[in-house]
Amino acid sequence: MAQGQTGRILIVESDRARQTELERQLSAIGHVVETAPDGFAALEHLEHSMPDVVLLALDPERKGGFDFLQEARALLPAASFIAMAETGSTDTAVKALEFGADRLLTRSVRPDALALIVERSLDKPLLARDAMEARSGAAATLPTIALMDRVVGVHPSMQRLFNRLLQAAKSRSTVLIQGETGTGKELIAKAVHEHSLRSEGPLVRLNCAALAESVLESELFGHEKGAFTGAVTRRRGRFEQADGGTLFLDELSEMPLSVQIKLLRFLQERELERVGGNETVKVNVRVVAATNRDLKSLVEDGKFREDLYFRLKVVVLDVPPLRARPSDIPLLADHFLRLYAGENDKIVRGFTQEAKEALVAYPWPGNVRELQHAIEQAVVLCEKDLIDTEDLPIEAPEREAEPLSLLVPGVTLAEVERYTIMRTLEAVGGSPTKAAAILGISKRTIHYRLEEWGVAKSGSKSSG
Repeated sequence: MAQGQTGRILIVESDRARQTELERQLSAIGHVVETAPDGFAALEHLEHSMPDVVLLALDPERKGGFDFLQEARALLPAASFIAMAETGSTDTAVKALEFGADRLLTRSVRPDALALIVERSLDKPLLARDAMEARSGAAATLPTIALMDRVVGVHPSMQRLFNRLLQAAKSRSTVLIQGETGTGKELIAKAVHEHSLRSEGPLVRLNCAALAESVLESELFGHEKGAFTGAVTRRRGRFEQADGGTLFLDELSEMPLSVQIKLLRFLQERELERVGGNETVKVNVRVVAATNRDLKSLVEDGKFREDLYFRLKVVVLDVPPLRARPSDIPLLADHFLRLYAGENDKIVRGFTQEAKEALVAYPWPGNVRELQHAIEQAVVLCEKDLIDTEDLPIEAPEREAEPLSLLVPGVTLAEVERYTIMRTLEAVGGSPTKAAAILGISKRTIHYRLEEWGVAKSGSKSSG
């Protein structure tokens, strides 16, 4: 351990005097310290900062401590969590460790002892950060900026996706990837395969929307010689081609019902029959599927089999739209700029401040794919070493008139927050999941706020 190493510390303490004293002590020895009075407020800090160590005072009189610990641990797997409880609270100690705490202290711990424990707790996150910097060759300060050099993101929603993806990849379960067009679902599928035990096997892709029903069935399951006109030889389908690896089914929602039945049978029995044949073929394939549509709604409309839907959604990876993670836009733009400047042998150093602001303000309905094409065009047409707004093929979004209540001086941040969350919930039919994706916060944060405000969750049209 390096002597005197410092890091980013988040103190979650309801006792204001104790909070101030801890902040003073840790700041005095060089740590960057943020504070929050409870778990509710602390979650908001995690939306824009990634602390190395979290000091959490567990107050039995206040809600949210253990829920915050569980949520924060999932978001920051490399961070160290130190829970502080009242002396002699054995049950609290056990529960804190169950919910993800690395250490447990009493709230009366001596300041010099606490400073030493915090310094030692920095070993874990700093080693993880050093390992990431060594892999990327960049002095990055946030965990997991890129996954396999393909999926880029520092926003908390992407960090949660990365963590969930890595857990899913190690399993043998079917994976369903959901997200709007252009969000990078195919890259997520590749990352699942490359982090799995099947990474040495083939990754075979099939777009279910690109083929007619009869052709799709043959492509998936293969056919025997003479099965139909033009079948002059036996042909192995995509399942057999992917034996020992992964089969990625893109645009799964477009698969006809007749083919869905055969897919369901394979997922249940791990065997298939080629078109026009009676021989049963066993293959060892993991299925990863992707869709940009709401499969649950398609099930309700009778356009997708319910039994197949539940068979597929063993593990679900939701890819957030680009507008829900604005902090990733400059990172992605720089990534694409370097890529296309190199391909086109052009010297383009970056973006003007106005161009950066325009990129972040634009809603990107086509998501990452649209941003990629926009940067490629800007690099090709740019005549200077910095891309400016006129080089970007986007238009500034029209600004909606601000509500009168938010223009009046004296409105508090808490009132703005409540207005924003409630209006967003209203716009998405009451779904905390959709509102969280748009606002760039966790679903649990919304549930916490609704509970804090005394708003019944039953008032929402959807709990999803």
